[in-house]
Amino acid sequence: MTPPAVVIHRDQDVLAKAVAARLLTRIVDVQAARGSASVVLTGGGMGTAVLAALAATGARDAIDWRRLDLWWGDERFLPSGDTGRNETGAREALLDHVPVDPARVHPMPSPDGPDGDDPEAAAARYAEELRAAARPEDHGPVPSFDVLMLGVGPDAHVASLFPEMPALYDERPVVAVRGAPKPPPTRITLTLPALNAAREVWLLAAGEAKAKAVRLGLSEAGPVQVPVAGARGRQRTLLLLDRAAASELPPGIERIASP
Repeated sequence: MTPPAVVIHRDQDVLAKAVAARLLTRIVDVQAARGSASVVLTGGGMGTAVLAALAATGARDAIDWRRLDLWWGDERFLPSGDTGRNETGAREALLDHVPVDPARVHPMPSPDGPDGDDPEAAAARYAEELRAAARPEDHGPVPSFDVLMLGVGPDAHVASLFPEMPALYDERPVVAVRGAPKPPPTRITLTLPALNAAREVWLLAAGEAKAKAVRLGLSEAGPVQVPVAGARGRQRTLLLLDRAAASELPPGIERIASP
């Protein structure tokens, strides 16, 4: 795993557009090299803003959308189409506007799905879907995602891995979360071993409220106390920030400032 490279943009709007441009370039490059690409999406305000920015650029047509696999890092265990679901936000912001192959879009199950109101069974179902997509060269139960995006919470959570919660000790690739400290309390999430299978992990944070979490994520804190500190890519980890989220960076951290 690699330590994060820190990239700072002027404000939240510029950050969203810059991440969208970076994502487009990464997908196009991977598709040119290997034929297809895989991306793990994140929810929240910043994750949705990135997808909306990607949808708004004419350059989006450079992506071969039918050769792109899309997964989610976590999901609120709410009915399909609920506005609280990360999937719903992603579809409204981007997926409904581009020619994705429905068979290559992999939303996490909902309580109106085949497992009903059983998040543990739904998590096991998603884990099996990931396992079926993994190739021998991935050397594990999940694909080696090309890009995995994660929003950073003010409490330093990523996906639905909240500080001190049991999911942080779990070695299974996907687990149910009950009693999450922010609503809704029931969720499904990839665990740290699954997140860290990605070739690149991009950590996104905007706003002063995220500054402390960003600082802790660059510290020597353990991932149980500071989950963001445990999310790292196999080849590269990027911490993509606006200036407000970068306001408490510790001294000595190399920063790549952007206009």
